[in-house]
Amino acid sequence: MSTHTKKILNGYHVVFLAQSAMIGSGILTLPRELSSVGYSQTFLPILFGVFASLTLWPMVWLNLKYPNENLFRINEILLGKGLGKILNVLIILQFTLFIAGIINKYMHLIQSTALPEQTITKPVLLFLLLLIYIVNGGIKSIARFCMLTFFLTIGIFYFTYWAVQKGDFSHLFPLFNFNGKELFEAMGKGYLAVLGYGAIMFYFPYIVDQKKAFKHVLTGIWISISLCFITVLISVMYFSEWQLKHIEFSILNLLKSGELSFVERFDIIGVTLWVFLILTTVAVYLWSAKEGIVSLFSKEKKYYIYVLTAIVFLIVRIPFPQEFQDKFFTTVNYIAYFLIVWPSFLSIIYLLRKKQVQP
Repeated sequence: MSTHTKKILNGYHVVFLAQSAMIGSGILTLPRELSSVGYSQTFLPILFGVFASLTLWPMVWLNLKYPNENLFRINEILLGKGLGKILNVLIILQFTLFIAGIINKYMHLIQSTALPEQTITKPVLLFLLLLIYIVNGGIKSIARFCMLTFFLTIGIFYFTYWAVQKGDFSHLFPLFNFNGKELFEAMGKGYLAVLGYGAIMFYFPYIVDQKKAFKHVLTGIWISISLCFITVLISVMYFSEWQLKHIEFSILNLLKSGELSFVERFDIIGVTLWVFLILTTVAVYLWSAKEGIVSLFSKEKKYYIYVLTAIVFLIVRIPFPQEFQDKFFTTVNYIAYFLIVWPSFLSIIYLLRKKQVQP
């Protein structure tokens, strides 16, 4: 039985949902994550885009077989209710931890730059209240906020102009002085910055023109890949190899290179505006986690969002050592690779059991 029938997402909604879910906090540290290959990291975002395009296809193909169902329902259809629900619980848990990791990383950034002498309890609460307001509006409200955020924040890249001026173009020539192990390490760490496109499997039932969904999501993917490429390109030009490896938030240091008499610190402006990008990413995941709970209990309740955000708040505020938090959330991020390969596995099950699992 179909769980969703109302189509409310147009093509431009899908483009910006895909693009916004990918940016988040990953791009802030992308040059450092790719630093194992040194200056040769410039080509890696393009490689990420190719891989994302290839892995998107089985996601859309499977959703087209079940146009009115999200991944939670597809799991139950193809794996059976018992196993499907167990897997869905794990996905909800992973999304909740993923949201907490993104917020924790951003709040750490705020504390180290804009609010060095304050606790992050109040900023986290304000952030979560705003997040609840956005998600309560539904997936179309989130899509509109994603569009607004894109046009509100894209101007940040203008302030990297001075970094380009001060950069060294000779750094761009590929050296390829890395081995397979270093490339694998860079790919494993760096690709985490572009994983958000898999969220299409949760909002696909709401798309009006589902046959063009692949094209629209692909457009969003390559917008994000282009932004990642520009960030890495300018970082390679501006920083030394040592700086690429040791500066955590590279893009903020690029903004510091700005020189205008009436603005003292561009990085503070960047940190402030970046909250919109973080909100769009976690809003998509929070809404998807809420949809997972709906699939478990077959009932739509608004308090699901409040329960999830309360859990996120507790996770963020648990006073674990910073080193433990970094390792824990990194592990959670790596688990997210599961959603990239899982649709291919489900597609194989569908083909093997085609007659038994017709929608």
